[in-house]
Amino acid sequence: MVALVYMLLMLVLPTLALILLNKHRTAYKKKNGGAPPGPRGLAIIGNLHQLRSSKLNFQLWQFSKTYGPLFSLQLGFKSAIVVSSPKLAKELLKDHDLDVCTRPLTLGRLKLSYNASELLFAPYGHHWRELRKICVVHFFSSKRVSTFSHVRKTEVKQMIEVISRHACSSKTTNLSEVVMSVSSAIICRVAFGRKYDEEGAERSRFHGLLNESQAMLVSFFVSDYNPVFGWVDKLTGMLARLENTFQGLDAFFQQVIDDHVDPDMMKPNEEKNKDIVDVLLQLRNQGCFSIDLTDDQIKAIVFDILVAATDTTAATSVWVMTGLMKNPRVMTKAQEEIKNMCGNKEFIEEDDVEKLVYLKAVIKETLRFYAPTPVLPREAIRSFTIDGYEVKPKTIVYVNGWAIQRDPEVWKDPEEFYPERFLNNEIDFKGQHFELLPFGAGRRICPGISMGVATVELVTANLLNSFQWEMPVGLKPEHIDSEGLPGLTRHKKNHLCLVAKKRV
Repeated sequence: MVALVYMLLMLVLPTLALILLNKHRTAYKKKNGGAPPGPRGLAIIGNLHQLRSSKLNFQLWQFSKTYGPLFSLQLGFKSAIVVSSPKLAKELLKDHDLDVCTRPLTLGRLKLSYNASELLFAPYGHHWRELRKICVVHFFSSKRVSTFSHVRKTEVKQMIEVISRHACSSKTTNLSEVVMSVSSAIICRVAFGRKYDEEGAERSRFHGLLNESQAMLVSFFVSDYNPVFGWVDKLTGMLARLENTFQGLDAFFQQVIDDHVDPDMMKPNEEKNKDIVDVLLQLRNQGCFSIDLTDDQIKAIVFDILVAATDTTAATSVWVMTGLMKNPRVMTKAQEEIKNMCGNKEFIEEDDVEKLVYLKAVIKETLRFYAPTPVLPREAIRSFTIDGYEVKPKTIVYVNGWAIQRDPEVWKDPEEFYPERFLNNEIDFKGQHFELLPFGAGRRICPGISMGVATVELVTANLLNSFQWEMPVGLKPEHIDSEGLPGLTRHKKNHLCLVAKKRV
């Protein structure tokens, strides 16, 4: 089948290339009058062949060294610009925030987000503003984040028990899997009121759907960049795979909603026991907002939280431990701080974490150095000018946080993992300092920062408090790689496997 597709493409592409590319270039010159510099592309596909999703941040960074902090790309028939400096990021995300306050949609994202009826991918407008209000007020406020502290505590304690059993039997711990499990358990309890980490068919089904959904969100669909050749997605089976994933997710979410409205499964009417689905159903019944919350919209909101929160929290925690293992000096200093500030406590509480200034600096440095969300995509909704260039509507706009956070004009020794740079330093990750943009900035900044960071801090503090960490026999810290997987969130490509020993 694949060979047949390629044969057909070879027959029809040359002629269409000449017609479409000539038409596109003529229109482009008349409308734009010149674009930022950028790498030369090929007919039809533009620069797509020069980009790999697993190393997009690095490739864009390399291009910026040649073409400057603002350059252009051609992605099939779509125009794009890439911003790679704090100055231009500030101009874009602050001065022109309203001009680029929507997200580019791909076929996978559109399908799995129920036609962009949630928060992450919804076009900017009244519907998006109402959804954001719901999420900020009812899910991610300081009060609501605090409400779920008992969930985080319970799941992190169980994580420590699992690793303790590994330590007693001298078993290597796959920290990537353990951290993903605890992150998933926390988010599922917050969103659904239960978790899906028990062995068996249900666990396998849930994690299979989650993994496949994450893959579909970043999969390459020909129709996203060349609609004329959309039929290729059908021939290659990508459309069928996407539909199967969606149907599986939809059935899962429908069962969750059905369980929540079933009177036989109702929980006690206490605020601390209300999960996100409970709150959404209650808001719908009360008619508190100017938009109707349909079942599909509830499913879409939960999908956002499940995928985005689980991914980001797990990836960041693993990158924190990666940075610490590769830098023993930093590991020792972080553990000494915990010992000095918390004594011999068996478990570090969230109130204790507030005292751990150096640990917080370690997490900031991890977000800078490893950039779990390295490239922030936006899309122009109207014309604007940046650095003397006019950007037209529908242009994809990438902010390369990876490049910005390694800019030697901003950061001293940017290739060094050095948390001390954040001590007595006001730079934060909440969208006001454009040198550090792990969660974005402006209207589209991640609304769940406080919930995600609270989990990362609690997980990391207790991993360092309970255990000494060593490399498996025959390996050294320098053997730990820093390669990432493709995805909305950049996970470590190879699992972080370490040997834990109980701290005395």
